[in-house]
Amino acid sequence: MAQFDPAAATQAYLAVLTPAQHAKAQAYTQGGHWLLLWGTLVAVAVAWLVLRSGVLVKVRDGIEKGAPKPVRVALAVLIVDAVLEMILSLPWSVYSDWWREKAYGLTSQPFGGWLGEQLLSAVIFIPITTLLMLGLYALMRRAPKTWWLWGSGVVAAFFVVAMILAPVFIMPLFNDYKPAPPGPVRDEVVAMAAKVGVPADKIFIYDGSKQSNRYTANVAGIGATARIAMSDVMFKKDADLAEVRGVVGHEMGHYVRGHIFIFAGMYAAMALVAFFLVDRLFAPVARLLGAKDVRGVADPAGFPVIGIMLAVLGLLATPLQVSITRIGESDADTFSLENFNEPDGLAKALVKTIEYRAATPSKLEEILFYDHPSVGGRVRKAMDWKAAQMQVDAVK
Repeated sequence: MAQFDPAAATQAYLAVLTPAQHAKAQAYTQGGHWLLLWGTLVAVAVAWLVLRSGVLVKVRDGIEKGAPKPVRVALAVLIVDAVLEMILSLPWSVYSDWWREKAYGLTSQPFGGWLGEQLLSAVIFIPITTLLMLGLYALMRRAPKTWWLWGSGVVAAFFVVAMILAPVFIMPLFNDYKPAPPGPVRDEVVAMAAKVGVPADKIFIYDGSKQSNRYTANVAGIGATARIAMSDVMFKKDADLAEVRGVVGHEMGHYVRGHIFIFAGMYAAMALVAFFLVDRLFAPVARLLGAKDVRGVADPAGFPVIGIMLAVLGLLATPLQVSITRIGESDADTFSLENFNEPDGLAKALVKTIEYRAATPSKLEEILFYDHPSVGGRVRKAMDWKAAQMQVDAVK
């Protein structure tokens, strides 16, 4: 009997796609790297236009009328800024989030449907982000020397609360989540959940194909809001039970390993550094941008200055941010393999994601840009696991 070769098995899985399909995936992925730069430049330009227009200063002065009204000013200025920036950045969003996805065959959503969801997102997230910033501006006023320290804790708490509430109050506004019908898939997921201690009373299939043709699933929420959701794209792309076990096992790994809390802590640390830099560099950056009527970091009329600084810092922090996520994704793969032993199921599923994530980037490209391990690396990991298990079975 021929010995199993993980390298050959990996190449066989990657060869399921033609060279033309791999080239298209590489073009899409590497183009996406450039989008990070162009998106940052667009965000900076839009914020600068709003800042230099003087609109926010006029809103501030109009509300104050000689008497300080910090909460009202912050609320009005933040809403006006959000609406203006959304309108000015809309052409870029159309290109990057809809037209480009359409061009690469990664969405079938009509433009009207996409635009409607963007407006719905604005209605939902402008108030939410405004609430977050109101809290941060309150900290700036009350603790001007240490607001950046407390602000990082606010960001972490905000992240966790959002993860708890999103599956119940936000996600159903964009997609129709239906309980998985009785049958082999539901039975298998229920058994998997019971094995690893994941709540099994909320197992859904949702119409993910409404927005995207990407093959995906997720476990979201915490405690009573936890739920398992599989996109209908999985089944439109002929996912079998082995794939379901591999993919859903991966998503359960995020839940069981507590990645939400780990990510919250990591993002809080990143926010701490970012807020510290904003606090120390706000004045010179504001001068550089010509924000002469902004009174300081605690003045909401200077929010575009903060936005510009965070956009640039976010771009510079991309390798760190994606590396944090990538480590969590690798851990979730390990969890799936260890608990459900479906290396071939996981590999078959991963191959179906190559169209939007090139399979074999250079190591440097992966470190700088990939928020998941490369598909080639993940398939090889699964095949190495399979080889190890075959050796164990042979000894038995």
